[in-house]
Amino acid sequence: MNTPTLRRRSLGLLLVTGLGLTVAACGESTDDGAGEGGKVAITVNGQPPKTQPFERKIFDEDVAEFERTHKNIDIQPREGFMDPKTFSTKLAGGQLEDVYYVFLTDPANLISRKQAADVTDYVKDVPHYDEIQPTLKEIFTRDGKVYGLPTANYSMGLLYNRKLFTEAGLDPDSPPSTWEEVREAAKKITALGNNKIGFAEYSKNNQGGWHYTSWLYSVGGNVAKQDGDKWVADFNNDKGKQVAQYLHDMRWADNTMGSKQLLVIEDVQRMMGAGQLGMYLAAPDNVPALVNQFKGDYANYGLAPMPGGNGTLIGGEGYMLNPKATPEKIKAGLQWISWKYLNPDRMESDLKRYADQKQPIGLPASPPAGASDIWTGPLREQQATLKTKYATVPVENYQPFVDGLADLDKKIEPPNAQQVYAALDNVMQGVLTNKDANIDDLLAAAETKVNAALAQVK
Repeated sequence: MNTPTLRRRSLGLLLVTGLGLTVAACGESTDDGAGEGGKVAITVNGQPPKTQPFERKIFDEDVAEFERTHKNIDIQPREGFMDPKTFSTKLAGGQLEDVYYVFLTDPANLISRKQAADVTDYVKDVPHYDEIQPTLKEIFTRDGKVYGLPTANYSMGLLYNRKLFTEAGLDPDSPPSTWEEVREAAKKITALGNNKIGFAEYSKNNQGGWHYTSWLYSVGGNVAKQDGDKWVADFNNDKGKQVAQYLHDMRWADNTMGSKQLLVIEDVQRMMGAGQLGMYLAAPDNVPALVNQFKGDYANYGLAPMPGGNGTLIGGEGYMLNPKATPEKIKAGLQWISWKYLNPDRMESDLKRYADQKQPIGLPASPPAGASDIWTGPLREQQATLKTKYATVPVENYQPFVDGLADLDKKIEPPNAQQVYAALDNVMQGVLTNKDANIDDLLAAAETKVNAALAQVK
């Protein structure tokens, strides 16, 4: 799956295991970063592959422009993002980039294992640092010390087919805000017949557990909680049962989820792109996938905040620095990150060049960096105005999502997420494929597996 959301979700927490190496005894790199003519040379990853020519062109142009305006810094780009299978080996062998990409689920474990540089003394020189959303900054902070910068953020919401809403007598400009409203809307869409399905849900390949977590957050629950110095499961309770029962009832009592189950994201996107599906949970970056891969139309889709009014699952990305990096490299690395990804002065030009290439502008998602949902206050307002100015999609279709997001509690994925999600897949599969499923038994079995996964978290 190539959508950014799935890339982040599918790789993000594999780092929790297999990163036993610490760097306390490594000392500083013997490379002080000095390049030709006294330049500071830094390696950075995140360069798109050549198979993504537009994105690669943008990245390489940015490197050239940065070096033109920062003549004392030499950027040495590397393809790729976070690879948990090689991270520890690269760090131990001195091959880890000076500036490296992370998912928002990674910093806690990297900080604990001393695998990221402490940049506390340097962030004071990062422009607009104080205007980044506090929730995102906290992810890179431990005991008052800062270890990196967030650069992009996504939140889960309710993606719906505006055309089917209209056909079913629903108001596409007033999407469901509660799960009961979702349930009623699903009934009306299913009643259209011709194999229309009101609501769809994933249930395998860890994607079911991911969405079960999103449901839990939306009703004020949690998947895991801290108990002293350890993590334990926190879903075998009234909230967890509420979610499982609701899904079971939509599937079996309402018959609004279709008979085909064990779905993954591609299945659901295909249904939505074909105009057969009314609603599913997704982040905004699903919309371009519906258009580009499944021949959908931006005008036919809308996005609302997570129903329930309590919380939403967030993810995203950022950059951290090699713990062996010299002060000179840290300063240069932070200049690169802030210039490319956190630069209000480039916001308009960034949006314009994407719009000029008919890329989707106006969605509450990135790329480009100028569209990243990371700002607060006047910068957030400035961004909204510019996104409307350069919009290539109907911004009003996605405005309910933006308007409602501020009122929700934003929660990141649980520790050791992939193993947690694998266990919770069984809950989703149970209630969606077995009319006589015993929810108490499903939750108890998943709780045992999740506690075993959380016991690995240090």
